[in-house]
Amino acid sequence: MNIDFVDLKRQNRIYKKEITKAIEDTVFNATFSLGKPLEEFEKKFAAFCDKKYAVGLNSGTDALFLTLIAYGIGKGDEVITAANSYIASAMTVSNVAATPVLADVDPKSYNIDPKEIEKRITRKTKAIIPIHLYGQSADMDPIVDIAKKHRLIIIEDCCQAHGGKYKDKILPYTETGAFSFYPGKNLGAFGDGGAVVTDNKQIKEKLKYLRNDGSVEKYVHETFGYKSRLDTLHASILLAKLKHLEKWNQKRRKAAQKYNKLLKGIEQIKTPVEMPYAYHAYHIYAILAEKRDALKKYLEKNGISTVIHYPTPIHLQPVYKNLGYKKGDFPIAEKLAKKTLSLPMFPEIKDSEIEYICKKIKTFYK
Repeated sequence: MNIDFVDLKRQNRIYKKEITKAIEDTVFNATFSLGKPLEEFEKKFAAFCDKKYAVGLNSGTDALFLTLIAYGIGKGDEVITAANSYIASAMTVSNVAATPVLADVDPKSYNIDPKEIEKRITRKTKAIIPIHLYGQSADMDPIVDIAKKHRLIIIEDCCQAHGGKYKDKILPYTETGAFSFYPGKNLGAFGDGGAVVTDNKQIKEKLKYLRNDGSVEKYVHETFGYKSRLDTLHASILLAKLKHLEKWNQKRRKAAQKYNKLLKGIEQIKTPVEMPYAYHAYHIYAILAEKRDALKKYLEKNGISTVIHYPTPIHLQPVYKNLGYKKGDFPIAEKLAKKTLSLPMFPEIKDSEIEYICKKIKTFYK
């Protein structure tokens, strides 16, 4: 049996008619940049996220980057974020000439620890970027309290958390959140894509200028900007997919529950914990495993594709040597990097495939 980490082909086959129609309509109307399909997707995705506005962009990375600019964060500012994410969460801070300040994470949720945030606040701190890693919300109420106390901006990294919830409220929990529509996401385009959702009209307007060379009226440029539009073709595909997102998340949750049940009792494995405040969207199903690298190789030999999210914490990446961090500074993030292994997870995964994966894991540890 061969099991892909994410099998996008299955979903494409199932929804071929809807997706093909979305593509054909876009091609027929020959609207490839901005236009009505993008506006309709923005409207519906904002409503899905219970926000007033959405602005389509070309990636989740740009969603974070342009939002930082829109909030006025730049040189001399510090932004606190987690040490165990994909590098874009910190890199975008660096790209606006601000300084990322990293914090360790909670050992159960794998998300930023609010107590670690408070320790790192200085007079230069301007914002916090909580990351809803793997599809599970960070513990937002304590973070909101810290932000209010110190008058800090919160920009939520929702790039892995489409449809995730905090205390029954869909993410983002606060004013503004950034999303990625990379193909493997819970809601994925057929290439790179992203969006920002917000209740702040000023931020929405700034983002519309920033994504389109500083212009909202053709050949009239009010400011400098970037070329970071969500292509209309991708917007049309995302619009066709959006109506299925809740159902897909429910299927992911069901798959996670089956994994949890079948892996229970294996001492060398720790399955993910859904925190009591969270509705986990399970973009990633990540276990902690003893002999992780050997297990990964064994599963690959048996046709099972796995991924490590992420093998090197941000503070140990070569590009961030200048921040002065060293091994041991963030022990939980470092432990996770050594033991984390992500198992196949997508809405269409079969029970028989999960059973096969779990059987092979049990065999490995016998």
